[in-house]
Amino acid sequence: MLLPGVLYYVIFKYIPMYGVIIAFKDFQMLEGIMGSPWADPWYKHFELFFNSPYASQLMVNTILISVYKLVFGTIPPILMALLLNECRVRWFKTVVQTLTYMPHFLSWVIIYGILIALLSQNSGLLNRWIEEAGGQSIGFMTSLDYFRIILVGSEIWKDLGWGAIIYLAAMTSIDPTLYEAARVDGAGRLRMIWHITLPGIRHVIVLLLILKLGHIMDAGFDQIYILYNIQVYQVADILDTWVFRTGLQQLNFSLGAAVGLFKSLIGMALVIGSNHLSRKWGEGIW
Repeated sequence: MLLPGVLYYVIFKYIPMYGVIIAFKDFQMLEGIMGSPWADPWYKHFELFFNSPYASQLMVNTILISVYKLVFGTIPPILMALLLNECRVRWFKTVVQTLTYMPHFLSWVIIYGILIALLSQNSGLLNRWIEEAGGQSIGFMTSLDYFRIILVGSEIWKDLGWGAIIYLAAMTSIDPTLYEAARVDGAGRLRMIWHITLPGIRHVIVLLLILKLGHIMDAGFDQIYILYNIQVYQVADILDTWVFRTGLQQLNFSLGAAVGLFKSLIGMALVIGSNHLSRKWGEGIW
């Protein structure tokens, strides 16, 4: 039963690590990985990136967008799971749960179409309401002030129900006799949530936070690549989108691999560090 999962990680995760050496070579497609000459000095492509005028902006955008998603995207699924767990009307709970996790299965292309229908400056529904109220239409999708809010808000909406399912599953493992004892002692619902439910799912919360910290240098390539445009590069261009343009579109594979390796090392350090800290509080992955 374990073999398919092991094979997946070996074939698609570990074997491709061989290509990391491209970051230390002047890669030429016709020569191949082994035939391409080594970069001189070995850190040539890393130096090229960090000396570029875009490095600081890309790092700031990537970290800020990831932190915003982490900070503002952690609480809503927990609140949704708590509300669904406390709901005693089964049909209403089922309907709400279905409606909230359906957006998780939508591609960002479809969500982009929904956002354009709502936020377009010329024909968006929200701008029509603003104009009818006597205001001026706003270019939400091209605004430096609003674009990050749109990124964070759309991701929270997309993954709200899916995250709630994970926490609901964790709540089912809580011993029901704890609630019965608390009820006998006169505890209300809020007291039981605070002293039983939240401590009961603490390990799941910590686990998901550690995993998210490992991807803090990603910031969501699919979402940003589909939603952004040249007018919001200043606040939306991240490491992944820059690597895509530089490494794939401009065929500078060595530079793209160097930045990708840098991201991976930062992610690994964050996972190890956060796991070490969480173990001091009695939680952790390993």
